[in-house]
Amino acid sequence: MTGKKSPYGLHAARKLRLKRLKFRWSQREFRIRMLKLKEKHDPLGAAPMARGIVLEKVGVESRQPNSALRKCVRVQLVKNGKVVTAFVPYDGGVNFIDEHDEVIIAGIGGSQGKSLGDLPGVRYKVIMVNGVSLDALIKGKKQKPVR
Repeated sequence: MTGKKSPYGLHAARKLRLKRLKFRWSQREFRIRMLKLKEKHDPLGAAPMARGIVLEKVGVESRQPNSALRKCVRVQLVKNGKVVTAFVPYDGGVNFIDEHDEVIIAGIGGSQGKSLGDLPGVRYKVIMVNGVSLDALIKGKKQKPVR
């Protein structure tokens, strides 16, 4: 038998495995995972959350067909000094955040770690302010500590 496309038989397992591995490198998700590209370029460094200091409050214009100023903050991460934009959820949530506050940010939940909805380039959201959950502050269960 000449011109076989794929090895088969009793001792073909190694060849089959190596061949499959060779073709998997052409798949985008496999290549990103194997070369750890996400960990290298992600500001959070593959961690689920990160601590940072608020530099300024900004309003981000939403994408078409919506029209709004989404309240966001520019945050400098403590671990590596990178500056990212984080969305502040809830109605009036930005009123609980001042400049130089310590916040905890997490991914906003878009597909493949990208932005969500009509927010261009915003990939993170604020979940805690000065060690108190933003949700608890909004609902009036806790007071923001004076620093």
